[in-house]
Amino acid sequence: MTILTASPSNATITTVLVVEDEVLILLATAQDLRDAGFKVLEAANAREAIALLELHPEISLLFTDIDMPGSMDGLMLSTMVRDRWPPVKIIVTSGKTIVGRGELPEQGRFMPKPYRIDKVVAAVQEMLA
Repeated sequence: MTILTASPSNATITTVLVVEDEVLILLATAQDLRDAGFKVLEAANAREAIALLELHPEISLLFTDIDMPGSMDGLMLSTMVRDRWPPVKIIVTSGKTIVGRGELPEQGRFMPKPYRIDKVVAAVQEMLA
């Protein structure tokens, strides 16, 4: 499969935060995004994601699963991110839930699982352009 690169070699590397409680999906998605040229931070739940967002103001995009353990799911996390970090772009994904436009934060996107990584990379690139 051909992976698109995130940016030209002289451009700043974009940071993406991937939030996924399924370890194999988290590792695979993070590695595929790294292979596409992004810097990737990983979190297994919303609490970890918020801590990373507080420590890393360079995060440009949140890619989060909806169904996660803990008191906050991916939709609640995406709403919090939109409120606290408005410049951060948001992609929400799920294999169990279909989300309508009205349920997403403003300018957020939904990608159903299973997703193709080339589609994820293209969506990330488009949203950050």
